[in-house]
Amino acid sequence: MLSSIAAKRIVPGLLHGVWRPAVTISFRGYRGSAPDDTKGDLIEIPLPPWEAKHNEPLDIKRRRLLYESRKRGMLENCILLSLFAKRYLNTMNETQLQQYDRIINEPSNDWDIYYWATEAVPTPEVYQGEVMDLLKEFTKNRDHEQRLDAPNLEYLEKEIQ
Repeated sequence: MLSSIAAKRIVPGLLHGVWRPAVTISFRGYRGSAPDDTKGDLIEIPLPPWEAKHNEPLDIKRRRLLYESRKRGMLENCILLSLFAKRYLNTMNETQLQQYDRIINEPSNDWDIYYWATEAVPTPEVYQGEVMDLLKEFTKNRDHEQRLDAPNLEYLEKEIQ
């Protein structure tokens, strides 16, 4: 776009009044799920079922879960789960690691995990347990920590060793 001064230099006398755009832009907002939405336009992509890795060495499992906690489908979970992993992953026993693996990898929608952790919706029975309770408590942030960004992966790996 040309400023009014630049336009006057190019075409003298072109702009005598206030410059107005030639095109009016209309703004659209998200209205949420409309009651009449049939969701007929949704495409469901089948995902392979989650399979527990029973014979995975614990150090490899911790490293994998650490990475998977940081690399999520949505920023909110990247921050929440990577900070949770930073605090608890290296102290979890094998059963707790298996529970955490299931919580973060079996659901196909990251929003589900977020809503369960924030207690916006009830957690399904299959994901209830010691680790989910720990995640819910961590999410409450009772110490009012500043949680604006996920920690660095290299930093987390040093803590696990």
